[in-house]
Amino acid sequence: MQETRQNKIARLLQKELSVIFQQQTRSMHGVMVSVTRVRVSPDLSICTAHLSIFPSERGEELMENIHKNEKQIRYELGTRVRHQLRIIPELRFFIDDSLDYIDHIDELLKK
Repeated sequence: MQETRQNKIARLLQKELSVIFQQQTRSMHGVMVSVTRVRVSPDLSICTAHLSIFPSERGEELMENIHKNEKQIRYELGTRVRHQLRIIPELRFFIDDSLDYIDHIDELLKK
């Protein structure tokens, strides 16, 4: 169970990461990246973010690009939250495939 401070920081990081991804994907027409869930470790040193990517066919390609640019994303995040956080957490990104799973279940139920 997360504490109140962890929840507040997780919400702050989720908001700022979503703005960063929105700016970066603006030039890529037809692609949308949204931050669905953010978890912060108890010592606030690791941030785990789950990303929902539309269209899901380009998910692996975009995740490779995100992993290549993790340092740049962390730097951008640090410039945005430098007055709220003393240490910027290490970022870890994962694909949130819950929407694909829901679609798959719906298709199975329709059969």
